[in-house]
Amino acid sequence: MGEAIKIERLTKHYGPRRVVDNVSLTIPSGCVYGFLGRNGAGKSTLIKMLMGMVQPDAGRASLLGEDICELRPATRARIAYLSEGHPLYRWMTVAEAVRFTRPFYAVWHARFLVSILEHFRIAPKAKIGRLSNGQRAQVSLALASDPELLVLDDPTLGLDTVVRRDFLESLIQLIQRSGRTILFSSHILGDVERVADRLGVMVDGVLRVDCPADRFRDSLRRVVLEFVGAIPRFPDSPGLVGQRQVGSRLELIVVDFGDQHRELAESLGATHIEIVEMNLEDAFIAYTRGETPPLPSLEWETIA
Repeated sequence: MGEAIKIERLTKHYGPRRVVDNVSLTIPSGCVYGFLGRNGAGKSTLIKMLMGMVQPDAGRASLLGEDICELRPATRARIAYLSEGHPLYRWMTVAEAVRFTRPFYAVWHARFLVSILEHFRIAPKAKIGRLSNGQRAQVSLALASDPELLVLDDPTLGLDTVVRRDFLESLIQLIQRSGRTILFSSHILGDVERVADRLGVMVDGVLRVDCPADRFRDSLRRVVLEFVGAIPRFPDSPGLVGQRQVGSRLELIVVDFGDQHRELAESLGATHIEIVEMNLEDAFIAYTRGETPPLPSLEWETIA
């Protein structure tokens, strides 16, 4: 099937801060890759390096088999990039934006564009500056011209629920075309869960997770331990992502909870062990939050 995206030890600094830290990643052709991370995790910087908008300090990457520094125009025409906010020339009409965009593509899929615009009921004579944020997102998707590789950097940010759903349904139709590859970065985890078959999670510039979506969701568990008396600290062990004290309980986030973790919990004097499955959003928040200290006790005073 081949590799649509290959990243090798890609690194980027802004001043003393390393915003992308030695990232290596391979995305096969035909994959829908959900790229997750909190604000400032390094997702957008990595995507901009792939698109040639930011120069890496170290490492290399290739798109559709060609080095990102040496992409031929014919290869660039097989790639589309939708950025956050969907910047378009607002003084143009939709038809003028189409005429402006078309020369950048060696092959122009007019039927794809017309079907998207008709689906969203967007008139070619409409001024882009008068369209809503959701409509501009829809026009951006139409202008992508049915690419082999589609890179989306938070494309649904700021859209209402109904428009997001329509956008994603159109995206799913695109996905169903054989051989298409999509790199989908988003803060809206439910959107990623709907479309992605593989996930990457960035934490502080480091790619911490790269696995099938169901594997990430199914392997991570919240383990609740009940104690009588003082709450002990759970010792470091393989798979332990984080722990926090909540009242008389100790909550653990564990990858692949097994007999070793259970034996440790029992040796600490846990009176009850509850294992809770997590949806994708809970798993993502738990994984990226890591360990959190217990909340301090508060003493309320009357304010005169």
